[in-house]
Amino acid sequence: MGKFPAGFLWGGAVAANQCEGAWNVDGKGVSVADVARFKPDVDKKDYVAQWHTSPADIEAALKTENEVYYPKRHGIDFYHHYKEDIALFQEMGFKTFRMSIAWTRIFPNGIEEQPNEKGLQFYEDVFKELRKAHIEPLVTLSHYEMPLYFVTHGEGWASREVVDHFVRYAEVCFNRYKDLVKYWLTFNEIDSVFRHPFTTVGIVEENYPSKLKAEEAIYKALHHQLVASALATKLARQINPQFQIGCMVTKTMTYPETCNPKDIYLAQKDNRMNSLYTDVQVRGEYPRWIKKEWSDKGFEIPMAAGDEEILKLHTVDFISFSYYMSMVQSVHADQREKVGGNLATGVKNPYLPTSEWGWQIDPEGLKISLIDLYDRYQKPLWIVENGLGYNDQVNPDGTIDDDYRIEYFQSHFEQIAEAIADGVEVMGYTSWACIDLVSASTSQMSKRYGFIYVDLDDYNQGSGARRKKKSFDWYKQVIATNGEDLSHE
Repeated sequence: MGKFPAGFLWGGAVAANQCEGAWNVDGKGVSVADVARFKPDVDKKDYVAQWHTSPADIEAALKTENEVYYPKRHGIDFYHHYKEDIALFQEMGFKTFRMSIAWTRIFPNGIEEQPNEKGLQFYEDVFKELRKAHIEPLVTLSHYEMPLYFVTHGEGWASREVVDHFVRYAEVCFNRYKDLVKYWLTFNEIDSVFRHPFTTVGIVEENYPSKLKAEEAIYKALHHQLVASALATKLARQINPQFQIGCMVTKTMTYPETCNPKDIYLAQKDNRMNSLYTDVQVRGEYPRWIKKEWSDKGFEIPMAAGDEEILKLHTVDFISFSYYMSMVQSVHADQREKVGGNLATGVKNPYLPTSEWGWQIDPEGLKISLIDLYDRYQKPLWIVENGLGYNDQVNPDGTIDDDYRIEYFQSHFEQIAEAIADGVEVMGYTSWACIDLVSASTSQMSKRYGFIYVDLDDYNQGSGARRKKKSFDWYKQVIATNGEDLSHE
């Protein structure tokens, strides 16, 4: 097994909309996450229904202050518990902590002339607390929490003016935190525009006359985000040349079911689509095939003068990605058993185990993904999301024996080490999520990821107290030995 390099950035990750709570405190505005409803009557594997937000859903959400059925409004109250939580991360030995800034905490509707000072001060306090704990912040500017105003007063990211509002927001953050934050990500899982367009780019599909028109709007929104990301990258380097700017995508490795060339071609198409987003942000240009696809479908993707030059000139320093599962493609997909997570639905791989929420666990797929990405781009890589959602149970004595989580991480870390031994440059690893929080896809608390248990259930019942799981001390051991001791007894 290969060795993790000196200075490897071990840590954990969260998102503001899933952990902060305090959704209407200190001047914060309403984000798309604040209208995401917990739907207990929907099967937990029906992720389309869980993610989808209709115009009627938005209208209903804006009429209520309810936090039980809108659990991202309460999260785990990191807003008031951040010192306690950071102390636990420090105890584990974190070298880095990935978090996001809630745009609506800085600009409540996204359009204000002046930022909200209380929001700015909150993040300054968090970053200073992290620095005091010798933990390097890794900060995402947009992680599924865009201002709802852009949805109710426009077409979300399909409206070009959102680019300018985002760049102004980024500029405020870069200037305010230029001495506290070194590593930045612009957009979380920018490829998720088609999995959940409302959450990612504020597109409400019912507002379009056809699925084809909605798809065209999503591509417009994607282009605007890619331009905004490049402009933010340009600005960041002007404000502090020491900043390191990364893109962030979901790595969905797709295998062919068989060696049938038709299966191989279908898998290749899926993998090529997955590479579209990194191709633009790393190579600085759209691949020919996507422009041809737009033309074939009659799509008009307006590009302002200079857009393509902006993309070319302001590419990223490193590639970060989430990895949870691999997929399988088959020409006989309609005749095969299916599995699905919040990432996608595909043919079941008989060689892999499946989690309680339908995710197929594939550690070797992570090694393959690392090699695939590094061979394609020769850029440093950072795994910023990877983890196991599980309905953890508390023992009568208060302990939580999550050996299954330890085994999950152990197998994935072994594969990262093998990729490093194979010549791949890996900067760091932040588990998703290092502390229990509200699930992005199902809005549940019971889908737990953390090394730290939070005493809240799906209906916001509980004390909110933090409790270490068995995996807490195991991960502490891993970090202390820089990945050399992965033993588990």
